[in-house]
Amino acid sequence: MSAEPDGPEDRLRRFATIWSRAVFPVTSTSSTRPEFEQRLLPLARRLSEVLRARSFDAREARAVGAALVDSHCTDPEALARTLDCVDAYLVLYCGEGGDPEDLRARSARLQHAMAAGFAAALRARTLAEQEAIAQAALKAQGVVAEALHASEARFRAVFEGAAIGIGIADLEGNVLQVNEALMRMFGIAGPTLGGRRASEWTHPDDAPQTWRLYDELVRGEREHYHVEKAFYRPDGTVLWTNLTVSLLRDADGVPQYQLALMEDTTERRLLNLRLRYEATHDALTGLPNRSFFFERLEKALNAGPGRRFGLCYLDLDGFKTVNDSLGHAAGDRLLVEVADRLQACATAPGEMVARLGGDEFVALTSGPDTRHEAEELAGRIMNALLAPISIDGRELTVRGSIGIVEGSAGERSPAEVLRSADITMYRAKSAGGNRFELADPEADARVITRHGLTTALPAALERGEFFIEYQPLVHLGDGTVRGAEALVRWLHPQHGVLGPDRFIPLAEHTGLIVPLGRWVMEQSVRQARAWRERYGETTAVGPLRINVNLSPCQLTHPGLVQDTVDILERTGVAPDALCLEVTESALIGADDDLLKPLRRLAEMGVDIALDDFGTGYSNLANLRRLPVSVLKLDRSFTQSMQQFPADPVDLKIVEGIVALAHSLDLAVTVEGVETGAQAEQLRILGCDTAQGWYYARPGPPERLHDLTLVDAAGL
Repeated sequence: MSAEPDGPEDRLRRFATIWSRAVFPVTSTSSTRPEFEQRLLPLARRLSEVLRARSFDAREARAVGAALVDSHCTDPEALARTLDCVDAYLVLYCGEGGDPEDLRARSARLQHAMAAGFAAALRARTLAEQEAIAQAALKAQGVVAEALHASEARFRAVFEGAAIGIGIADLEGNVLQVNEALMRMFGIAGPTLGGRRASEWTHPDDAPQTWRLYDELVRGEREHYHVEKAFYRPDGTVLWTNLTVSLLRDADGVPQYQLALMEDTTERRLLNLRLRYEATHDALTGLPNRSFFFERLEKALNAGPGRRFGLCYLDLDGFKTVNDSLGHAAGDRLLVEVADRLQACATAPGEMVARLGGDEFVALTSGPDTRHEAEELAGRIMNALLAPISIDGRELTVRGSIGIVEGSAGERSPAEVLRSADITMYRAKSAGGNRFELADPEADARVITRHGLTTALPAALERGEFFIEYQPLVHLGDGTVRGAEALVRWLHPQHGVLGPDRFIPLAEHTGLIVPLGRWVMEQSVRQARAWRERYGETTAVGPLRINVNLSPCQLTHPGLVQDTVDILERTGVAPDALCLEVTESALIGADDDLLKPLRRLAEMGVDIALDDFGTGYSNLANLRRLPVSVLKLDRSFTQSMQQFPADPVDLKIVEGIVALAHSLDLAVTVEGVETGAQAEQLRILGCDTAQGWYYARPGPPERLHDLTLVDAAGL
């Protein structure tokens, strides 16, 4: 057994050798096999270069296919053997160093381009032969009598030696003569086609115009026509041809015969069908793929008035766990089993199942009434997934979430339908999975709006669409303004002013909360400096302080401390002018690493406030280790104080929290104060500061000076 080639050139020559050995037996050439191999070597080099090129060039691959025809490889078997060699050996011998999956995909595209180039060159050659034959036939009619014998000899040579099938019939359709090539195409020996009539060669796949063109030709109304036509062979198989039929006239121009020229395109058609199947079906499961599904969906949506459609969008619950724990091979076997079960669920007319990719499948039903059919189809799918699937000796339980979209044809585009189904599927998954949900236009609109806001966030920050409103913090003892909480707003071009509840979760999800929070802090600290410059560091209202909210994402960002220091230094503001508010839920179970940035900020002089205190079910003993100086009591504890008398239980709770906080040297701020009675009750309970609509709604910074000497009990 010979050793494997060492260098790229040796591998290339080995591939050319294999190629020549496969193709040479079916090639009509006078060359020896080594000579033929030398002719294939530059073609192999071109294929290798196409395979490894930075960008795929189909023209070069088509040129190689055409060069095969120039090398007398005109037999369809030569193309089939060439494609087999390229498929089996090109990547092996010429793809060293490349990504195997990418090379295999490129090899498939290369084969398709070679087949197209081969077919185009063979067709051009055939047309040239057809033209030569037609010219010979016409010359045979018009030559003078003394040259008739020589002309007949030339015509006979072309007739018998042509690579395409040739048949001559009279105007009644009776076959008079056929050549050897045509008999080989039909798989018969001897002149058994003689005596048959052309009208007998009908086929169910004949194009509608085929026989109309034939009738026009035999009536003398046209000189020739060209169609793609199928014929039944005697053994029952189908022969596909490019058929050209020409009318032959006598010396006086009277129609006399019809001449048929046939090119066998069966192999090429089968190749095209195979490539079409591979392009429209999933390689793993055999189900229609995304491309084929969209064709069917678009057809269903354009079916016309009175027609409806139903679509079930399935995503397997927890499929990633299977891949991670058992491996992708087990995951693939699971997908194949799921595909088989889904295929068994969609067997009625107008139903189909497709795989979109990964563990996502779709089932489509169409017809005059799909209002309940889609739900029934989803129910069958859920039932089909109940039985466990055995993979590598393990019984795996498969569950799925399904989004259902149903409606009338013509109302929405395929992309809109699939988007609605995808949104609905995720709604089912968010509700716990293993269920199906019906599409809800209002829910779709909310998700689409949410997505639009998410994608617009980065540009909004760059365009300066955010602004800050300030809500005063009032001292309950003397009614003076001690500072304000900064509340960011988004002035959206379409939706108007949006509150933080509309976009802060989106910013946290996308990571934009860090640059947005940094911007809010800098703008707020600059405003605090402006206030202090206006009112002085220690005026009758006391030192004004700005409260800025920190999200959990900012809390864990490694640049929090440095960003804060840079902002304070850049604005020239003392640390005691800044209070950072952190929600209680963000600090539940916080370890020392999470608390370290807050401790560093507190040591610098920045106040830390524990926001929404009382909603996080935290251990009160944890207050001792948290670097906080302010408790912001959640409004849920003080709502009952808006009326008189207040709930005694709430009074006791607030009184106890205030006492605990003061014993730990913590100030207490109350949110949501809306009435004078509520403010007075909180003052009596010993709360330090408060904020709420009773004092002022959030507004521009210029309004703060109007509130500097407000009496908290006199509003």
